[in-house]
Amino acid sequence: MLFDRLSQRRGRGPLAAVLGVPALLVLALLVGAALRHDAPAPARQAAAPPAPTTDAADPTVPAAAPAPAGLPVIDYDPAPAGFPADPHPLDVTPLTEGLTPTRKIAAYDAPGGRPRALLAPTINGVGLTMPVVTRRTGWTAVLLPSASRRVAWLPEGGWTGAALRDQIVVERRAHRLTWYRHGQPLRSWPVSLGQPGQATPLGRTFILGRTPPPEEVYGGVDVFALGAVPDDPDAVPTGLRGAHIGLHSWQDDDTLGQDVTNGCIRLTRSAQRELLAEVLPGTELVVVDRLATPPPTGTPAARGNRAASGG
Repeated sequence: MLFDRLSQRRGRGPLAAVLGVPALLVLALLVGAALRHDAPAPARQAAAPPAPTTDAADPTVPAAAPAPAGLPVIDYDPAPAGFPADPHPLDVTPLTEGLTPTRKIAAYDAPGGRPRALLAPTINGVGLTMPVVTRRTGWTAVLLPSASRRVAWLPEGGWTGAALRDQIVVERRAHRLTWYRHGQPLRSWPVSLGQPGQATPLGRTFILGRTPPPEEVYGGVDVFALGAVPDDPDAVPTGLRGAHIGLHSWQDDDTLGQDVTNGCIRLTRSAQRELLAEVLPGTELVVVDRLATPPPTGTPAARGNRAASGG
């Protein structure tokens, strides 16, 4: 799996690193026919669900082992090993609560398990908010910044909660991104996704932060860096080491609806600006092959998309 290159940040804002595309790859990406119109927003069978619930069947609270000295701090480097896989990576039930560390806290591989790494309040100066996926008494599981869709368990203390109102769902077969708020579809747009061998990874991740565009090819619009740090740097070619998957626009829309990127999700500049204005860090983004429920026709969101097509 390949990723758009992470280059040194220039310009405003707190991020110390941003996404980039190797110059030799740019010409290869600018091919194909354009899909310039916004698409109808798909609906899902379930209404907006409640926040993750506590497992009331287990009233005991496993003790948190003390964190040993020398634990790595999760940052832009590959995620530390030993964390469990997301048990439901393709679940499109919206995650409605986030968690923000207020100090360095130990992240465990299970409730009462082994501490594997530390989570800090920021990554490279960007505030870290992770979606909550489930709970047990005294413990909370969150999505980690990991391309392989890992979770960590956190004991009580050292963090605060935050409500998450939005969700972004990307369908690979339809090349469609849909923005939901409180479980209801608001807008939907066509996207370009990863080319063969560099496919946009399936599963749940989240918006880590935003950064100014590092190069002109990004269309002059800020980039969303996703919580998708490569777990195996040796699997990434030298020219793309230290890479992140991002959500960003491009200098033109000629490849929308095609598989041409290095794993990133590319949409129109107008769509990206709208998401930047509304969607906060910590917001869940889930990539699926396709949604089980086909897109409806005639919904308010779909009519709004047709009226606002373009970009």
